[in-house]
Amino acid sequence: MRCSTSELAAHLGGELVGPDVGVEGASIDSRTLRPGQLYVPIVAERDGHAYIPAALDAGAPAYLTEQEPVGGTAIRVGDTAAAMLRLGVLARGRVGGAIGVTGSVGKTTTKDLLAGCLAARFRTAASERSFNNELGLPLTLFNAPEAARWAVLEMGARRAGDIERLAAVARPEVGIVTSVDMAHLEYMGDLDGVARVKGELVAALPASGLAVLNFDDPRVRGMASLSASPVLGYSVGGDADVRADDVTLDQDLRARFRLSSPWGQAEVRLGVHGLHQVPNALAAATVALWCGVPIETVAAALAQSKGSPWRMEVHHMPDGPLLVVDCYNAMPTSTEAGLRSLAALPGERKLALLGLMAELGDHSESEHRRIARVAEELGIEAVGYETPLYGEAYVTGAEEAVALLRTLGTGDAALVKGSRVTRLEDVVGAYLRHIENPIRAGNTPLP
Repeated sequence: MRCSTSELAAHLGGELVGPDVGVEGASIDSRTLRPGQLYVPIVAERDGHAYIPAALDAGAPAYLTEQEPVGGTAIRVGDTAAAMLRLGVLARGRVGGAIGVTGSVGKTTTKDLLAGCLAARFRTAASERSFNNELGLPLTLFNAPEAARWAVLEMGARRAGDIERLAAVARPEVGIVTSVDMAHLEYMGDLDGVARVKGELVAALPASGLAVLNFDDPRVRGMASLSASPVLGYSVGGDADVRADDVTLDQDLRARFRLSSPWGQAEVRLGVHGLHQVPNALAAATVALWCGVPIETVAAALAQSKGSPWRMEVHHMPDGPLLVVDCYNAMPTSTEAGLRSLAALPGERKLALLGLMAELGDHSESEHRRIARVAEELGIEAVGYETPLYGEAYVTGAEEAVALLRTLGTGDAALVKGSRVTRLEDVVGAYLRHIENPIRAGNTPLP
Protein backbone atom coordinates (compact mmCIF):
# COMPACT_ATOMS: atom_id res chain seq x y z
CA MET A 1 0.00 0.00 0.00
CA ARG A 2 1.31 3.44 -0.98
CA CYS A 3 0.37 6.50 1.03
CA SER A 4 1.77 9.68 2.52
CA THR A 5 2.75 10.16 6.13
CA SER A 6 0.29 13.04 6.41
CA GLU A 7 -2.49 10.64 5.38
CA LEU A 8 -1.30 8.09 7.93
CA ALA A 9 -1.05 10.67 10.71
CA ALA A 10 -4.60 11.80 10.05
CA HIS A 11 -5.92 8.24 10.05
CA LEU A 12 -4.03 7.31 13.22
CA GLY A 13 -4.76 10.53 15.06
CA GLY A 14 -1.00 10.95 15.44
CA GLU A 15 1.39 13.88 15.21
CA LEU A 16 3.49 14.19 12.07
CA VAL A 17 7.03 15.31 12.89
CA GLY A 18 9.28 16.13 9.94
CA PRO A 19 8.59 16.44 6.22
CA ASP A 20 5.63 14.72 4.61
CA VAL A 21 6.99 11.70 2.69
CA GLY A 22 5.58 8.68 0.92
CA VAL A 23 5.78 5.09 2.17
CA GLU A 24 5.00 1.76 0.56
CA GLY A 25 4.25 -1.06 2.94
CA ALA A 26 5.43 -1.50 6.51
CA SER A 27 7.79 -3.60 8.61
CA ILE A 28 8.22 -4.29 12.32
CA ASP A 29 11.75 -5.69 11.86
CA SER A 30 14.62 -3.39 10.93
CA ARG A 31 16.64 -6.41 9.73
CA THR A 32 14.19 -7.40 6.99
CA LEU A 33 12.80 -3.96 6.18
CA ARG A 34 12.76 -3.10 2.49
CA PRO A 35 13.60 0.45 1.34
CA GLY A 36 10.43 2.53 1.23
CA GLN A 37 8.63 0.69 4.03
CA LEU A 38 7.27 2.41 7.12
CA TYR A 39 8.98 1.14 10.28
CA VAL A 40 6.69 0.28 13.17
CA PRO A 41 8.60 -0.32 16.43
CA ILE A 42 6.81 -2.77 18.72
CA VAL A 43 7.40 -2.86 22.46
CA ALA A 44 7.66 -6.52 23.48
CA GLU A 45 10.56 -8.58 24.83
CA ARG A 46 12.71 -6.00 23.14
CA ASP A 47 11.77 -2.39 22.51
CA GLY A 48 11.65 -1.78 18.77
CA HIS A 49 12.29 1.92 19.31
CA ALA A 50 15.97 1.08 19.85
CA TYR A 51 16.17 0.01 16.20
CA ILE A 52 14.72 3.14 14.60
CA PRO A 53 18.18 4.36 13.50
CA ALA A 54 18.86 0.96 11.90
CA ALA A 55 15.51 1.12 10.12
CA LEU A 56 16.32 4.58 8.75
CA ASP A 57 19.71 3.30 7.56
CA ALA A 58 17.92 0.39 5.85
CA GLY A 59 15.79 2.80 3.83
CA ALA A 60 12.69 3.47 5.92
CA PRO A 61 11.41 6.93 4.88
CA ALA A 62 9.40 7.26 8.11
CA TYR A 63 8.51 5.50 11.35
CA LEU A 64 5.90 5.41 14.08
CA THR A 65 6.96 6.14 17.62
CA GLU A 66 5.61 6.34 21.15
CA GLN A 67 8.71 8.26 22.17
CA GLU A 68 10.51 11.44 21.17
CA PRO A 69 11.46 11.30 17.47
CA VAL A 70 15.14 10.67 16.73
CA GLY A 71 15.31 12.37 13.35
CA GLY A 72 13.82 11.86 9.92
CA THR A 73 10.05 11.73 9.53
CA ALA A 74 8.07 10.35 12.45
CA ILE A 75 4.42 9.87 13.35
CA ARG A 76 4.01 10.04 17.10
CA VAL A 77 1.20 7.81 18.43
CA GLY A 78 0.13 6.58 21.85
CA ASP A 79 0.55 2.85 21.13
CA THR A 80 2.39 1.50 18.09
CA ALA A 81 0.79 -1.95 18.32
CA ALA A 82 -2.70 -0.45 18.35
CA ALA A 83 -1.66 1.81 15.48
CA MET A 84 -0.62 -1.29 13.53
CA LEU A 85 -4.18 -2.59 13.74
CA ARG A 86 -5.53 0.75 12.52
CA LEU A 87 -3.11 0.62 9.59
CA GLY A 88 -4.65 -2.75 8.75
CA VAL A 89 -8.12 -1.21 8.75
CA LEU A 90 -6.94 1.52 6.38
CA ALA A 91 -5.28 -0.96 4.05
CA ARG A 92 -8.30 -3.31 4.03
CA GLY A 93 -10.28 -0.55 2.33
CA ARG A 94 -7.94 -0.80 -0.65
CA VAL A 95 -8.15 -4.59 -1.07
CA GLY A 96 -10.97 -6.04 -3.11
CA GLY A 97 -11.82 -8.91 -0.77
CA ALA A 98 -10.44 -10.83 2.19
CA ILE A 99 -10.41 -14.54 2.95
CA GLY A 100 -9.81 -15.66 6.53
CA VAL A 101 -8.26 -19.06 7.28
CA THR A 102 -8.27 -20.56 10.76
CA GLY A 103 -8.12 -23.96 12.41
CA SER A 104 -5.96 -25.86 14.86
CA VAL A 105 -4.08 -27.73 12.14
CA GLY A 106 -3.51 -26.99 8.46
CA LYS A 107 -4.23 -23.28 8.25
CA THR A 108 -0.79 -22.22 6.98
CA THR A 109 -0.65 -24.85 4.24
CA THR A 110 -4.26 -24.12 3.28
CA LYS A 111 -3.37 -20.42 3.06
CA ASP A 112 -0.36 -21.18 0.87
CA LEU A 113 -2.30 -23.49 -1.44
CA LEU A 114 -5.20 -21.06 -1.78
CA ALA A 115 -2.89 -18.12 -2.50
CA GLY A 116 -1.27 -20.14 -5.27
CA CYS A 117 -4.63 -21.03 -6.80
CA LEU A 118 -5.93 -17.45 -6.70
CA ALA A 119 -2.67 -15.96 -7.99
CA ALA A 120 -3.16 -17.92 -11.20
CA ARG A 121 -6.10 -15.63 -12.02
CA PHE A 122 -6.05 -12.61 -9.66
CA ARG A 123 -3.64 -10.19 -8.04
CA THR A 124 -3.36 -11.76 -4.60
CA ALA A 125 -1.79 -11.02 -1.22
CA ALA A 126 -1.23 -13.63 1.48
CA SER A 127 0.19 -13.85 4.98
CA GLU A 128 3.91 -14.61 5.06
CA ARG A 129 4.82 -17.82 6.86
CA SER A 130 2.49 -17.89 9.89
CA PHE A 131 1.89 -14.14 10.27
CA ASN A 132 -1.51 -14.71 11.82
CA ASN A 133 -1.85 -12.42 14.86
CA GLU A 134 -2.64 -8.79 15.65
CA LEU A 135 0.67 -7.72 14.08
CA GLY A 136 1.01 -10.17 11.21
CA LEU A 137 -2.50 -9.74 9.81
CA PRO A 138 -2.40 -5.93 9.47
CA LEU A 139 1.13 -6.18 8.06
CA THR A 140 -0.17 -8.52 5.37
CA LEU A 141 -2.91 -6.06 4.44
CA PHE A 142 -0.61 -3.02 4.50
CA ASN A 143 1.95 -4.84 2.34
CA ALA A 144 -0.62 -6.06 -0.19
CA PRO A 145 0.10 -5.04 -3.79
CA GLU A 146 -1.87 -2.15 -5.20
CA ALA A 147 -5.30 -3.16 -6.55
CA ALA A 148 -5.10 -6.63 -4.99
CA ARG A 149 -8.31 -8.52 -5.66
CA TRP A 150 -7.90 -10.96 -2.76
CA ALA A 151 -5.99 -11.06 0.50
CA VAL A 152 -5.64 -14.53 2.05
CA LEU A 153 -5.24 -14.01 5.78
CA GLU A 154 -4.26 -16.65 8.29
CA MET A 155 -5.96 -16.09 11.66
CA GLY A 156 -4.51 -17.62 14.80
CA ALA A 157 -5.86 -17.47 18.33
CA ARG A 158 -4.97 -18.40 21.88
CA ARG A 159 -7.96 -16.97 23.69
CA ALA A 160 -11.62 -16.17 23.17
CA GLY A 161 -12.07 -12.97 21.20
CA ASP A 162 -8.76 -13.15 19.31
CA ILE A 163 -10.29 -14.09 15.95
CA GLU A 164 -13.21 -11.74 16.47
CA ARG A 165 -10.71 -8.87 16.82
CA LEU A 166 -8.79 -9.93 13.74
CA ALA A 167 -12.02 -10.24 11.76
CA ALA A 168 -12.97 -6.69 12.73
CA VAL A 169 -9.80 -5.54 10.94
CA ALA A 170 -9.91 -7.95 8.01
CA ARG A 171 -13.67 -7.90 7.33
CA PRO A 172 -13.47 -11.30 5.60
CA GLU A 173 -15.98 -12.20 2.93
CA VAL A 174 -14.90 -15.84 2.96
CA GLY A 175 -13.90 -17.93 5.96
CA ILE A 176 -12.23 -21.35 6.07
CA VAL A 177 -12.10 -23.50 9.21
CA THR A 178 -9.77 -26.48 8.78
CA SER A 179 -9.95 -28.32 12.11
CA VAL A 180 -10.50 -28.30 15.84
CA ASP A 181 -7.67 -29.99 17.72
CA MET A 182 -5.74 -29.85 20.98
CA ALA A 183 -4.05 -26.52 20.26
CA HIS A 184 -3.67 -23.99 23.09
CA LEU A 185 -5.76 -26.11 25.46
CA GLU A 186 -4.06 -24.48 28.42
CA TYR A 187 -5.75 -21.25 27.34
CA MET A 188 -9.03 -22.53 25.85
CA GLY A 189 -9.86 -25.33 28.29
CA ASP A 190 -11.14 -28.12 26.05
CA LEU A 191 -12.01 -28.92 22.44
CA ASP A 192 -15.39 -27.23 22.72
CA GLY A 193 -13.57 -24.09 23.85
CA VAL A 194 -11.28 -24.33 20.82
CA ALA A 195 -14.33 -24.73 18.58
CA ARG A 196 -15.97 -21.63 20.04
CA VAL A 197 -12.88 -19.55 19.30
CA LYS A 198 -12.48 -20.87 15.74
CA GLY A 199 -16.19 -20.34 15.17
CA GLU A 200 -15.70 -16.59 15.68
CA LEU A 201 -14.53 -16.41 12.05
CA VAL A 202 -17.71 -18.07 10.75
CA ALA A 203 -19.89 -15.79 12.86
CA ALA A 204 -18.14 -12.72 11.43
CA LEU A 205 -18.93 -13.50 7.79
CA PRO A 206 -21.49 -11.39 5.92
CA ALA A 207 -24.63 -12.88 4.39
CA SER A 208 -23.12 -12.28 0.94
CA GLY A 209 -19.99 -14.26 1.78
CA LEU A 210 -19.09 -17.93 2.10
CA ALA A 211 -18.16 -20.31 4.92
CA VAL A 212 -15.96 -23.24 3.89
CA LEU A 213 -15.93 -26.00 6.50
CA ASN A 214 -14.17 -29.33 6.95
CA PHE A 215 -17.10 -31.73 7.12
CA ASP A 216 -14.79 -34.55 8.29
CA ASP A 217 -14.43 -32.72 11.62
CA PRO A 218 -17.75 -32.84 13.52
CA ARG A 219 -17.04 -29.68 15.50
CA VAL A 220 -16.17 -27.76 12.35
CA ARG A 221 -19.20 -29.12 10.51
CA GLY A 222 -21.35 -27.91 13.40
CA MET A 223 -20.19 -24.34 12.80
CA ALA A 224 -22.58 -24.14 9.84
CA SER A 225 -25.24 -23.05 12.33
CA LEU A 226 -23.16 -19.93 13.12
CA SER A 227 -23.04 -18.73 9.55
CA ALA A 228 -25.21 -16.03 8.03
CA SER A 229 -23.57 -16.84 4.69
CA PRO A 230 -23.93 -19.91 2.48
CA VAL A 231 -21.82 -22.92 3.52
CA LEU A 232 -19.74 -25.25 1.38
CA GLY A 233 -18.31 -28.38 2.98
CA TYR A 234 -15.34 -30.45 1.92
CA SER A 235 -14.46 -34.05 2.75
CA VAL A 236 -12.01 -36.79 1.91
CA GLY A 237 -14.27 -39.48 0.52
CA GLY A 238 -17.33 -38.38 2.49
CA ASP A 239 -20.58 -36.56 1.89
CA ALA A 240 -19.74 -32.94 1.03
CA ASP A 241 -19.94 -30.36 -1.74
CA VAL A 242 -16.25 -30.79 -2.61
CA ARG A 243 -14.64 -34.22 -2.26
CA ALA A 244 -11.41 -36.10 -2.78
CA ASP A 245 -11.94 -39.65 -4.01
CA ASP A 246 -9.55 -42.46 -4.95
CA VAL A 247 -6.70 -41.01 -2.88
CA THR A 248 -3.27 -42.59 -3.32
CA LEU A 249 0.21 -41.69 -2.08
CA ASP A 250 3.45 -42.00 -4.06
CA GLN A 251 6.91 -42.79 -2.69
CA ASP A 252 7.62 -39.08 -2.11
CA LEU A 253 4.44 -38.76 -0.02
CA ARG A 254 2.63 -36.78 -2.70
CA ALA A 255 -1.08 -37.49 -2.88
CA ARG A 256 -3.13 -38.05 -6.00
CA PHE A 257 -6.91 -37.92 -6.01
CA ARG A 258 -10.00 -37.13 -8.04
CA LEU A 259 -11.39 -33.70 -7.14
CA SER A 260 -15.20 -33.58 -7.40
CA SER A 261 -17.08 -30.30 -7.01
CA PRO A 262 -20.12 -28.33 -8.21
CA TRP A 263 -17.72 -26.88 -10.82
CA GLY A 264 -16.73 -30.26 -12.27
CA GLN A 265 -14.05 -32.88 -11.74
CA ALA A 266 -10.28 -32.97 -12.16
CA GLU A 267 -7.39 -35.29 -11.40
CA VAL A 268 -5.00 -33.71 -8.89
CA ARG A 269 -1.43 -34.49 -7.89
CA LEU A 270 -0.29 -32.34 -4.99
CA GLY A 271 3.07 -30.62 -4.86
CA VAL A 272 3.09 -30.71 -1.05
CA HIS A 273 3.83 -33.90 0.85
CA GLY A 274 1.65 -35.99 3.14
CA LEU A 275 -1.74 -37.62 3.07
CA HIS A 276 -3.01 -35.04 5.57
CA GLN A 277 -2.50 -32.31 2.95
CA VAL A 278 -5.49 -33.56 0.95
CA PRO A 279 -8.14 -31.78 3.10
CA ASN A 280 -6.03 -28.60 3.00
CA ALA A 281 -6.02 -28.80 -0.78
CA LEU A 282 -9.79 -29.33 -0.81
CA ALA A 283 -10.34 -26.21 1.29
CA ALA A 284 -8.16 -24.17 -1.06
CA ALA A 285 -9.85 -25.60 -4.14
CA THR A 286 -13.33 -24.89 -2.79
CA VAL A 287 -12.62 -21.19 -2.30
CA ALA A 288 -10.69 -20.78 -5.54
CA LEU A 289 -13.49 -22.40 -7.55
CA TRP A 290 -16.08 -20.18 -5.84
CA CYS A 291 -13.94 -17.16 -6.72
CA GLY A 292 -14.02 -18.10 -10.39
CA VAL A 293 -10.73 -19.94 -10.97
CA PRO A 294 -11.30 -22.75 -13.53
CA ILE A 295 -10.95 -26.24 -12.12
CA GLU A 296 -8.11 -27.13 -14.51
CA THR A 297 -6.19 -24.07 -13.30
CA VAL A 298 -6.83 -25.04 -9.68
CA ALA A 299 -5.48 -28.54 -10.29
CA ALA A 300 -2.36 -27.14 -11.97
CA ALA A 301 -1.75 -24.66 -9.13
CA LEU A 302 -2.10 -27.37 -6.48
CA ALA A 303 0.52 -29.42 -8.32
CA GLN A 304 2.98 -26.52 -8.36
CA SER A 305 2.63 -25.26 -4.79
CA LYS A 306 5.46 -26.29 -2.45
CA GLY A 307 4.12 -24.76 0.77
CA SER A 308 6.06 -23.00 3.53
CA PRO A 309 9.44 -24.16 4.87
CA TRP A 310 9.74 -26.90 7.52
CA ARG A 311 6.38 -28.46 6.67
CA MET A 312 6.53 -32.04 5.38
CA GLU A 313 9.70 -31.48 3.39
CA VAL A 314 11.13 -34.66 1.88
CA HIS A 315 14.91 -34.99 1.52
CA HIS A 316 16.57 -37.87 -0.33
CA MET A 317 19.97 -38.17 1.32
CA PRO A 318 22.82 -39.67 -0.72
CA ASP A 319 23.90 -42.91 0.96
CA GLY A 320 21.44 -42.08 3.71
CA PRO A 321 17.76 -42.19 4.63
CA LEU A 322 14.72 -40.53 3.23
CA LEU A 323 14.26 -37.66 5.68
CA VAL A 324 10.87 -36.03 6.32
CA VAL A 325 11.12 -32.63 8.02
CA ASP A 326 7.92 -31.33 9.61
CA CYS A 327 9.19 -29.21 12.46
CA TYR A 328 7.31 -25.94 12.16
CA ASN A 329 4.78 -27.03 14.77
CA ALA A 330 3.33 -30.12 16.41
CA MET A 331 -0.02 -31.12 17.82
CA PRO A 332 -1.43 -34.60 18.38
CA THR A 333 -3.33 -34.74 15.08
CA SER A 334 -0.46 -33.45 12.95
CA THR A 335 2.10 -35.63 14.75
CA GLU A 336 -0.01 -38.74 14.22
CA ALA A 337 -0.44 -37.75 10.56
CA GLY A 338 3.32 -37.40 10.23
CA LEU A 339 3.84 -40.84 11.74
CA ARG A 340 1.31 -42.41 9.40
CA SER A 341 3.02 -40.74 6.44
CA LEU A 342 6.34 -42.14 7.63
CA ALA A 343 4.78 -45.60 7.95
CA ALA A 344 3.59 -45.37 4.33
CA LEU A 345 7.17 -44.95 3.07
CA PRO A 346 9.33 -47.86 2.01
CA GLY A 347 12.17 -48.52 4.39
CA GLU A 348 13.77 -51.16 6.56
CA ARG A 349 14.16 -48.96 9.64
CA LYS A 350 11.83 -46.08 10.44
CA LEU A 351 12.73 -43.52 13.07
CA ALA A 352 10.72 -40.59 14.43
CA LEU A 353 12.66 -37.88 16.28
CA LEU A 354 9.89 -36.15 18.19
CA GLY A 355 10.09 -32.87 20.06
CA LEU A 356 7.60 -31.56 22.57
CA MET A 357 3.98 -30.96 21.60
CA ALA A 358 3.42 -27.68 23.41
CA GLU A 359 0.43 -26.04 25.09
CA LEU A 360 -1.60 -29.20 25.70
CA GLY A 361 -2.35 -28.32 29.31
CA ASP A 362 -3.52 -31.22 31.46
CA HIS A 363 -3.53 -33.48 28.37
CA SER A 364 0.21 -33.16 27.75
CA GLU A 365 1.44 -36.39 29.36
CA SER A 366 -1.40 -38.57 28.09
CA GLU A 367 -1.15 -37.28 24.51
CA HIS A 368 2.61 -37.75 24.32
CA ARG A 369 2.20 -41.31 25.59
CA ARG A 370 -0.60 -41.92 23.08
CA ILE A 371 1.61 -40.76 20.22
CA ALA A 372 4.34 -43.11 21.44
CA ARG A 373 1.84 -45.99 21.29
CA VAL A 374 0.80 -45.02 17.76
CA ALA A 375 4.45 -45.09 16.69
CA GLU A 376 4.91 -48.53 18.26
CA GLU A 377 1.81 -49.88 16.52
CA LEU A 378 3.14 -48.59 13.19
CA GLY A 379 6.53 -50.21 13.71
CA ILE A 380 8.29 -46.87 14.12
CA GLU A 381 11.12 -46.26 16.57
CA ALA A 382 10.09 -43.10 18.47
CA VAL A 383 12.84 -41.09 20.17
CA GLY A 384 12.09 -37.93 22.12
CA TYR A 385 14.15 -34.81 21.60
CA GLU A 386 14.93 -33.20 24.95
CA THR A 387 11.82 -34.72 26.51
CA PRO A 388 11.11 -38.07 28.21
CA LEU A 389 7.36 -37.71 27.62
CA TYR A 390 7.41 -40.20 24.73
CA GLY A 391 9.19 -42.80 26.84
CA GLU A 392 12.64 -43.79 27.99
CA ALA A 393 14.28 -43.32 24.59
CA TYR A 394 15.29 -39.68 24.15
CA VAL A 395 18.30 -37.59 23.19
CA THR A 396 19.47 -34.25 24.56
CA GLY A 397 20.94 -31.54 22.36
CA ALA A 398 21.60 -31.25 18.66
CA GLU A 399 24.85 -33.24 18.80
CA GLU A 400 23.16 -36.35 20.21
CA ALA A 401 20.25 -35.95 17.79
CA VAL A 402 22.58 -35.72 14.79
CA ALA A 403 24.50 -38.76 15.99
CA LEU A 404 21.21 -40.67 16.12
CA LEU A 405 20.20 -39.62 12.61
CA ARG A 406 23.62 -40.60 11.29
CA THR A 407 22.94 -44.22 12.32
CA LEU A 408 20.38 -44.36 9.49
CA GLY A 409 21.42 -45.61 6.09
CA THR A 410 20.14 -46.16 2.60
CA GLY A 411 16.72 -47.79 2.68
CA ASP A 412 15.79 -46.22 6.01
CA ALA A 413 13.35 -43.36 6.63
CA ALA A 414 13.03 -40.75 9.37
CA LEU A 415 10.59 -38.08 10.52
CA VAL A 416 11.68 -34.99 12.47
CA LYS A 417 8.68 -33.37 14.15
CA GLY A 418 8.16 -30.96 17.05
CA SER A 419 6.72 -27.65 18.21
CA ARG A 420 8.51 -24.40 17.45
CA VAL A 421 9.91 -24.14 20.97
CA THR A 422 12.09 -27.19 20.32
CA ARG A 423 13.88 -25.59 17.33
CA LEU A 424 14.31 -28.94 15.62
CA GLU A 425 15.22 -27.11 12.42
CA ASP A 426 18.60 -26.51 14.07
CA VAL A 427 19.04 -30.27 14.36
CA VAL A 428 18.10 -30.74 10.72
CA GLY A 429 20.49 -28.02 9.62
CA ALA A 430 23.34 -29.58 11.62
CA TYR A 431 22.57 -33.01 10.18
CA LEU A 432 22.46 -31.73 6.61
CA ARG A 433 25.84 -30.09 7.08
CA HIS A 434 27.22 -33.58 7.71
CA ILE A 435 25.92 -34.75 4.35
CA GLU A 436 27.71 -33.70 1.18
CA ASN A 437 25.57 -32.42 -1.71
CA PRO A 438 22.14 -33.56 -0.49
CA ILE A 439 19.71 -34.36 -3.27
CA ARG A 440 16.42 -32.83 -2.26
CA ALA A 441 12.88 -33.40 -3.39
CA GLY A 442 10.65 -30.43 -3.13
CA ASN A 443 11.32 -27.34 -1.15
CA THR A 444 13.78 -24.54 -0.50
CA PRO A 445 17.01 -25.88 1.05
CA LEU A 446 17.22 -25.67 4.81
CA PRO A 447 20.15 -23.91 6.50
